[in-house]
Amino acid sequence: MFAQLRLTQFKAWKDTGSVALKPVTMLLGTNSSGKSTLIQSLLLLKQTVQSPDRTVHLNLGGDEVNDLFNFGSFEDVLHQAAEQPRQFSIGFDFDGETAGRIKSGKFDCTYGQTSSGSVAIQTLDLRTESRRFRAIRRDKGAFSIMVDEESMPRLKGRNYAPERSVALSADAIAELNQDGPVLEDLSLAIRRELESIIYLGPLRRKPERDYPWNKTKPGDVGIDGRSAIDALLASALLKGEEQSYVVNGVSRWLAKMKVADKLEVRQQGRSSRYELIIHRDGVACNLRDVGIGVSQVLPVLVVAYFAPPGSTIILEEPEIHLHPLAQAVLAELFVTISHERKVQFIVETHSEHLFRRMQTLIARQEVSAEQVAMYFVERDGKAAKLRVLALDEYGRVKNWPDGFFGDALGETREQARLMFERQQAAKS
Repeated sequence: MFAQLRLTQFKAWKDTGSVALKPVTMLLGTNSSGKSTLIQSLLLLKQTVQSPDRTVHLNLGGDEVNDLFNFGSFEDVLHQAAEQPRQFSIGFDFDGETAGRIKSGKFDCTYGQTSSGSVAIQTLDLRTESRRFRAIRRDKGAFSIMVDEESMPRLKGRNYAPERSVALSADAIAELNQDGPVLEDLSLAIRRELESIIYLGPLRRKPERDYPWNKTKPGDVGIDGRSAIDALLASALLKGEEQSYVVNGVSRWLAKMKVADKLEVRQQGRSSRYELIIHRDGVACNLRDVGIGVSQVLPVLVVAYFAPPGSTIILEEPEIHLHPLAQAVLAELFVTISHERKVQFIVETHSEHLFRRMQTLIARQEVSAEQVAMYFVERDGKAAKLRVLALDEYGRVKNWPDGFFGDALGETREQARLMFERQQAAKS
């Protein structure tokens, strides 16, 4: 699980400071304020560690098939008002069972631009609770490798350059002797943590009337939920201990949201094509024939049950096209699934209903304020500004931002004032 995130001079952020990430983390705020940038920093590292080119320092994207985002160039990523040196940094702490032999650690990397315009690591700092490894860029692409707090480099040379932001070369590992395996385990733990990220974006696929299935289980649901249906079909049709586990979980939450009673997978004759049938109030309808909100929330519910334990699920606007009650129930989904399946949720949302239900869950003591982090992101000139929403044990916000969710109380006062004025005018 990711425990902290740090960005400096990265896109909208001059300096985030240390951002605590909890089992459920919610990012709220105005449009184009910098919420998505917090998410994108982790996705940038994820697509870097998955790059087929191990020598790449940072994969800014461009491969429409394999990359999550195309970040453009170094200048597009660097904060517009960046100070000297013209560098940006990404850092995080992690703590979780996905890390293998290394249970917790820190990653910090600073990136600059070479004379040819490419992105290159300037400093890479990898730590466990007791060990520290640094790679520091020198002239002409050479690197010095430092271990712990030693004042002199262990290694120097161009063949010790970092790979995919999280690892050192095989030469460096070999020449570090007994420290090499420790560094290798740490790099593997960081890579696993990044690979465990599952991202679902705000734009999801429209439903089809029927779907083919090749009798396999997908690796993930895709950033637009394209493989969510395959995951449902695999759950319903593959034999094994987890048969119908995802389907039953999805049905349960659709019922709680009051958008359906249950979900059914139905084969079309003896073909390899299947329908998704939505049951509600005794009526069975094809997924294509019900409201768009059902098809848009399906990938959210599927990923909650499909993601392996230990995953970090990043969601943008999970509430899209849902009515207020269903939006509120999403808060219960995140809290319940995070606890039951040991997954982490990082959610970017504009939903007041989701936020309000999370406050209620805290007041009910169904989740503690320590298990949930809430942030409000706003602009301060050219830079994004992060406000930690301080909640008490009753879910009340102690530092409510101006215009957080509009001005509901102000609207009520204005309506009352206008009603009074019109009533007085009618009497005169």
